[in-house]
Amino acid sequence: MNSGVREVCKRCTVIGGSGFLGRHLVEKLLERGYIVSVFDILQGFELPGVTFHVGDLCDRQALLPALQGASVVFHCASPSPASDDRALFHRVNVEGTRTVLQACREAGVQRLVLTSSASVVFEGTDIKNASEDLPYARRPIDYYTETKIQQEKLVLEACDPGRGFLTVAIRPHGIFGPRDPQLVPILVDSARRGKMKFIIGFTLNMITLAYSPALLSWRAEGRVRPRELTPSCPRQAYHITNDEPVRFWEFLSRLLVGLGYEAPRYHLPYRLVYGLALLLWLLAVLLRPLLTFRPTFTPMRVALAGTHHYYSCARAKQELGYRPLVSLEEAITQTVRSYPHLRLGA
Repeated sequence: MNSGVREVCKRCTVIGGSGFLGRHLVEKLLERGYIVSVFDILQGFELPGVTFHVGDLCDRQALLPALQGASVVFHCASPSPASDDRALFHRVNVEGTRTVLQACREAGVQRLVLTSSASVVFEGTDIKNASEDLPYARRPIDYYTETKIQQEKLVLEACDPGRGFLTVAIRPHGIFGPRDPQLVPILVDSARRGKMKFIIGFTLNMITLAYSPALLSWRAEGRVRPRELTPSCPRQAYHITNDEPVRFWEFLSRLLVGLGYEAPRYHLPYRLVYGLALLLWLLAVLLRPLLTFRPTFTPMRVALAGTHHYYSCARAKQELGYRPLVSLEEAITQTVRSYPHLRLGA
């Protein structure tokens, strides 16, 4: 009977487990002996010990079988931040999360861990060593941020210790690592087309990043809730990074040089580039019924490239026992090593 109890406690579900972040989490959970179910819009891979459930996140009846017997659910599903489909963001991040919360209650899930984003407090201006006390962005810079704010509020407001349902939001920032379909491939594609010669703004703006496997190694150990959570305890969100602020353009340069490409050298004024990005974004929106195109530099990307945005992990360290398991130096090395096919001349 005791072994049965342990098995139930080791069951979990990863919503969005076919994606970049979700797959890393699934692998780490398996390493630690969890029985894992994955729910996603498609099955992205096969692993022994993983049960896949394919369906629409907004379909509660499709979602419920994936949650049966799970004591903890990790909610990682979200459209790519690069998308400009407002309806899709709202459907997945807002309506889909409402469905997840309903299904979790119905299935008797005890804990829900949301992968939120540090962008929920970002308005395109400098953020330096920010704590979680910073208010939500009043003017979200894109649809992704707008709906992530709504999503996080839904999850934290659903926390109900009195009824045995605990929720917490993890706010990683600048996630990268092996198999990342966004940062490194886009960076290399831009370099190959001669578009990585320029530095936007000044070179001293600092950022913090989150190396995916290291981040998820911690999360997979089950330390996913405040230790002293009580009915009167406020709902919590936690910044999670590698805890090593680095200059944004230095980070990009190390990735590029590691793969054999030249680092950016020429400077462009930040306000000029941001204004052009905003103009192109507005044109894309206005011309969408007639013409579809996606600007390379969106206002969000320009803002991220030209401002300070680094966050404090003090609360996660103190309340969750968080610590980065891989240094930033090692994280960059492992990431570069994982992309031999993207090296110059490959």
